[in-house]
Amino acid sequence: MSVHSDWGDWLLRAIESADPEGLALWYLGCNGFVIKSAGGTVVFVDPYLGTGDPPRTVRMLPVPFDPVDVAEADAVLATHEHSDHVHGPSQAPVLAETGAVFYAPEASMGVVEAADWRERWGLSDDQFRTVCEDDSFVVGDLTVTVGPANDPDAKQPVSYVVEHESGTFVHAGDARPGGFGDLAAHDIDVGALAFGTTGMLPDKETREPVETTWYNTETMLVEAARELELDRLVPTHWDMWRGLTADPTTLHHHTSSFSVPRRLELVEIGDRVELT
Repeated sequence: MSVHSDWGDWLLRAIESADPEGLALWYLGCNGFVIKSAGGTVVFVDPYLGTGDPPRTVRMLPVPFDPVDVAEADAVLATHEHSDHVHGPSQAPVLAETGAVFYAPEASMGVVEAADWRERWGLSDDQFRTVCEDDSFVVGDLTVTVGPANDPDAKQPVSYVVEHESGTFVHAGDARPGGFGDLAAHDIDVGALAFGTTGMLPDKETREPVETTWYNTETMLVEAARELELDRLVPTHWDMWRGLTADPTTLHHHTSSFSVPRRLELVEIGDRVELT
């Protein structure tokens, strides 16, 4: 299965030509980000370019790029094993084109093995590194710390704290509050947290509509942001699935009476966020 982009390659070329003063983030929709540092290090986190599993899960966003068009990447990070976070057709071509290293917890690596990424895309063993909570590694001029994550829907979720001299970004995957441990000690500037809602989705087996709640409610999202002591909160995932999209503007009301997060930043697919 190949990926076809609705946007061509303009977003990738814009990222390649960018010269951040500190750390720049581009939101890819769903829960994906591209991170680029002043030193030219490029890291992808949870990039997903699939269309879901219609008619159960139906993508509501454009596919922002074709993974074979990625020319620059040093690492791809996966927060957990779900298909919109670990997806061979989205991520393996990036590894093949760039030689980047794939970092993921053991359950996510199980997905890689089951889909035979190495054989299908000609990847080497040294392009895969299994991570655990409290691990830390360096990618270019970035230091990445693997943190805990409370995601009751996942087998082995983690969060990633990405530190640069200009600031710190945390990607929490689909985590809910109550499981971030001492990550706030990293003095986080920007945090990405999954914001969701409740809707009727077809059951995986019977295809009958079932009431389904995914990701954080408004109250949970604020609680998670406060647990992480975020300066800036970027809600994600609200834009992805038919029947489960949410309105992030409601978060202005939920955050306004709290001192944390200090700022709410609403981004759409393709938007850029700066840490300087």
